[in-house]
Amino acid sequence: MRELPWPAKVYFVALVGTAGLLLARGTLMPPALTGVDWSTLLVLALLFLLCESVPTLLNVPQVAVSVSYSAALAAVVLVGPEGAALVGLTAVFSVRPGLPLVKRLFNGGQYAICGYAAGWAYERAGGTLGLPHVSDFPGILVPYAAATAAFVAINFVLTAIMLNLAAVVGRDQVSLRSVAQFLASYVGYAIFGLLIAALWSTVESISTVLVLLPLFVARWALGHYHAEQRSYDATIAALCQAVETKDYYTRGHCTRVSAASSMIGEEIGMGTERLRAIRYAGMLHDVGKLGVPTKVLQKEGRLTEEEYAAIQLHPMRGLEIVRGIDFLDEAYAGIMHHHERHDGKGYPMGLAGPEIPEFARIIAVADAFDSMTSDRSYRKAKTIEFAVAELQKNAGTQFDPLMVSAFVKALGRDGWHPPETVPVPPGDLPVETTMKDHDDPTAPIQVVSER
Repeated sequence: MRELPWPAKVYFVALVGTAGLLLARGTLMPPALTGVDWSTLLVLALLFLLCESVPTLLNVPQVAVSVSYSAALAAVVLVGPEGAALVGLTAVFSVRPGLPLVKRLFNGGQYAICGYAAGWAYERAGGTLGLPHVSDFPGILVPYAAATAAFVAINFVLTAIMLNLAAVVGRDQVSLRSVAQFLASYVGYAIFGLLIAALWSTVESISTVLVLLPLFVARWALGHYHAEQRSYDATIAALCQAVETKDYYTRGHCTRVSAASSMIGEEIGMGTERLRAIRYAGMLHDVGKLGVPTKVLQKEGRLTEEEYAAIQLHPMRGLEIVRGIDFLDEAYAGIMHHHERHDGKGYPMGLAGPEIPEFARIIAVADAFDSMTSDRSYRKAKTIEFAVAELQKNAGTQFDPLMVSAFVKALGRDGWHPPETVPVPPGDLPVETTMKDHDDPTAPIQVVSER
């Protein structure tokens, strides 16, 4: 609790207090819990607690999700709003190792609120409390959908507010598409709650045992998916770190190119899978520099034709390095061709216009923009306005006009946070060294003929 910022503390107290008031009103004031089958409530609470104690870690630090809400939604149907709130409250007693008290209280409080709200929505939509019968279908689907929507939406909002106030997750870490995908899967798993309630009328509490297997298979699938994504991200991060050790001034460049590429991808309407691929392509676009001698990359002044040829080969070397990484998919094309030019004067193959793969056209814009707005050994970072003007000036020659336009729109919507000023490391060359940068359109590489 001490480490939380004061806005998060205020929010925490308000949320727990609200949950306490709802529980007091729901359990102490008549006709609260009248006629509730306490054995049903106990079994559902135990099922909820079991699921809550073995959550799935997400790809966001300190954030996990469980399929316990299936039991909470079953409680909405079987024992009503007050019972669902009590079921949700059992999250306080989770046996998950290392879970601090403040998180237990927050989870219990927000689940209690979600359960009560879902029960209220269920009743207002015409749902009938108690064991469902065959005659209740398909009429029960609409009230249950209302309960699910209320539970999922409130759970997401309450949790998102706390994560934002506690500075655990920034807005730039989560995209609208990833949120939509997560909510869709969340709603999908809620079907298990209706399955529990439907089976209860025939086999009573044994229904929880029957549902446990598919429920935990679903949990395993969710966990496996996120674990796989974490391993992918770790692989990409390791390669990026290896690249950036070659040049002090390019630290963070891969991450920023990835973010800018994702902004363009969202603006032109890419789907979830392609957005993931373009993020990977942005991260790895310069991985081929691992195959270029460090003395060439860091050389100041003009390059010889042989040295320039080594630079021009880095996209192809990058493709050779990552060719065996199966999950990159379309990212290969972005890595291979991000230095092609719209007018056909780029490298390594001299492609022009629509011949250049879409990923490569996106990365070319993102790469140049970050290069211009970042510090280099020979100059300070240029302003965002200058960089945008330079992109627009070169649209149709170096860059695809469509991608430039999309990026400008995305910048206007989402903004951009330039990297902090990079201090000159000890022994580094002074700022006034000769300008050259294979990414910066304002400072092209100068080549001296050897003839």
